[in-house]
Amino acid sequence: MKGPTHYSPLLLFACVSLCWAVDAQAQSPAQVKDQARGSSLDSYYYSPVETGGGYSSYSAFSGFASGFQYRDISAEARIPLPALPSLQAFIRAGLIGVSLLGASSPSAWDHSLYHAEAGLGYSIRYAKNFEIGADLAGGIGQSSFPSLVSGGAAGSLDVLAEAGLRIALIPSFNFSLELKPGLMYRRSTGPLDEFDGFSYGIGLVALWRLGDDPDAPAGAVRSLAFSASRLAPAFAAMQGYYSRNPLGTIEMKNSERVPLTDVEVSFFQPGYMDSPSTVATLSSLAPGASAKIGILAAFNREVFKTEGMTPLAGTLSVKYRLRGKAVEQLQGLSYDLYDRTSITWDDDRKVGAFITPADSALRNYVSYLRKTLQPDTLPFLPAPLQAATEVYSGLAALGLLYQADPSSPFVRAQGDPVLVDSINVGRDTLVRGTGDCDDLTVLFASLLETTGVQTGYVTVPGHIFPVVNSLVPSGSWRDLATDRSLGIPIDGQLWFPVEVTLVGKQGFFEAWRKGAELWHEYDDDPAKRILTRTAKAQELFGPVTLTESDLGLQYGSRDALEASFKQELSRMGDSFIADLSAVTKSSKDKRDWNALGLAAVRYGRYKDAETAFARATKIDPGFASALVNLGNIAYLQRDYKAALGYYQNASGSLAAQGRGGSAAQQAVLVNISKSWAGLKNFGEAKAAFAKADAIDPGRLKDFAYLASADQGGKAAEQSDLPLSIDD
Repeated sequence: MKGPTHYSPLLLFACVSLCWAVDAQAQSPAQVKDQARGSSLDSYYYSPVETGGGYSSYSAFSGFASGFQYRDISAEARIPLPALPSLQAFIRAGLIGVSLLGASSPSAWDHSLYHAEAGLGYSIRYAKNFEIGADLAGGIGQSSFPSLVSGGAAGSLDVLAEAGLRIALIPSFNFSLELKPGLMYRRSTGPLDEFDGFSYGIGLVALWRLGDDPDAPAGAVRSLAFSASRLAPAFAAMQGYYSRNPLGTIEMKNSERVPLTDVEVSFFQPGYMDSPSTVATLSSLAPGASAKIGILAAFNREVFKTEGMTPLAGTLSVKYRLRGKAVEQLQGLSYDLYDRTSITWDDDRKVGAFITPADSALRNYVSYLRKTLQPDTLPFLPAPLQAATEVYSGLAALGLLYQADPSSPFVRAQGDPVLVDSINVGRDTLVRGTGDCDDLTVLFASLLETTGVQTGYVTVPGHIFPVVNSLVPSGSWRDLATDRSLGIPIDGQLWFPVEVTLVGKQGFFEAWRKGAELWHEYDDDPAKRILTRTAKAQELFGPVTLTESDLGLQYGSRDALEASFKQELSRMGDSFIADLSAVTKSSKDKRDWNALGLAAVRYGRYKDAETAFARATKIDPGFASALVNLGNIAYLQRDYKAALGYYQNASGSLAAQGRGGSAAQQAVLVNISKSWAGLKNFGEAKAAFAKADAIDPGRLKDFAYLASADQGGKAAEQSDLPLSIDD
């Protein structure tokens, strides 16, 4: 009566399973990939929860008084351990029907057993569609014998234990069908112990597995949750900035119960980027952990072709491994792109992006200015001051004018750090012929930067204006201006401000004075004025990239340009010399007269300079500095004989003062050598140079030609300026 015929379908299932397993083991591409990764298929195909139900049939071993058969219908739930998914905790509950075989009164002993168990399983996945394992479980059961006694049901509390194997076929990730051969032990805690002992059997279980199939298309896996899908506005002028600094930040969270590994985040904006920008890499992101990601964007030149505001939608790509599987998750990010003229005033350094020293159109214009005005330049005026005067004169000659921005005046835009303002790059302002304070500041600084002159800009409440590095040491402020307040000392050098909005209305000197007034207006509250150097600003906000193009700009009349430049130099010279003359007129200090003469020389007033230096030597006939300056004036006028006389007197005075080996004496001897060369007496020139070289050979590399003057040398070098001394 206990024959195995009722196991035949289940045994057939077992044979099919083994055949499928062998085939899957040999051909599974997933397993081949997984072995290459070095991780287990149990982790790769991890499911957080498995639920289902099954049917089992058990028969008694020999030794029982009667044969019987168990038929078990149960439900169960399994929870694989995230860190070790080969182990699964499970619970099981169900109803066992017990039927006696061959008993004289079988109906009396037939009964039901309600049971609940908990246990631990272990399984190994050999292929994508096949795994085997084993279970151990223990629990309790309540038996019910409805016909054993008259007058009601009888029953008892039983203790149960089970052990078995599992052979699973897995047609899809979410569904598996398991064959379960095993043993069950039952023991009653009451007098109904007829069924105590072991039984054996086999069962079939169907399970539904939660989770996402790792072999599904990668886009279907959504292990990451993002905090936002919209970014703050981007600005085309900040193109270079966004390649190194985030245009926005989002937070991503791992919503899995297992870590994500080899995380690589990139951003791409179709049409405006040539390739994705890698923005972050993480070796691992723990379950439930979050990471803040800054969105970098290497925009191409197409961003400069936009006008106004353009809505964009970029793609954030996150590649990672989930239980060893390579996954790519995409997240759309929308934002607004403003054109290259747009800016917000939350950081004054952003202005640096609009200053474009590499713009060929501006370079061509400045080259025209310098070439046209070169004959009128003054050799002793600080080069940056002269360059600023040239640019200011050129803009005035073009008819450039200040015009406030009616749609977004600077005073309102500066006070609202999120209000979008507009700044034009220099070439656009040059073509338009008008601009507000920020436009003109950018243009003026851009033109000077093309020549290598260092610039910056100052922002004060409601206004912005440029500043220029004169390269004059702070302690030598008289070499820049007679009024100390016209220079701003920064790191040992004097910078001068220019109120460039006065272009076309007032001269350069008036614009310089007005700029200085604006600077000193905040001496009592310096926090309200911010000076930003262009070079420092562009370390963060690089200049916008512009396409080479001909602006078709008409540079205007050369005669008008030359007249404007000469007038500017004359105004400055008149003002400085008049101010200094008023102070010096009654002075009996030789240094005051020498300073007046130097100011006159800077502005080409050689007659006035001669008078001032002569007055200084009348006060002190041995005043070497004034003697050298008189010699320099004669030398510049190619009166080498008169120059030689002044230099020789200065040399004798220095020797009499015990300064025959000083740097001042060396400079005077070089001037003597140059004067002899100018007189074609190359032997004396060489002898004077030898005396100078003996004092300190390292200083005279630029004048080494004088040592070979007797060979014909480089007499043409007499265009070099003579040296001056500070006495």
